[in-house]
Amino acid sequence: MMARCIALDMDCAAICQLASAAMARDSEHVQAICALCADICDACADECGKHTMDHCLACAEACRRCAQECRRMAQSPRATVRSTSEHGH
Repeated sequence: MMARCIALDMDCAAICQLASAAMARDSEHVQAICALCADICDACADECGKHTMDHCLACAEACRRCAQECRRMAQSPRATVRSTSEHGH
């Protein structure tokens, strides 16, 4: 029971870190990464929400907020990526 919760917490933390890094570097894959992040955060929120411990309920709420924001990012149009000459490469 708690093993699935912990595993999803770890998956959620890893994909959130990847999504954050992808947004910071304006990755061409940011929309797909954020969509996946939203799905994993939803799964984590659902699992953590089944438990009555305060930390699990707080985690579920944080995951719901993260999923909502990631879904918003996944659906927003991407800014045009600068050409390599603009980056100085």
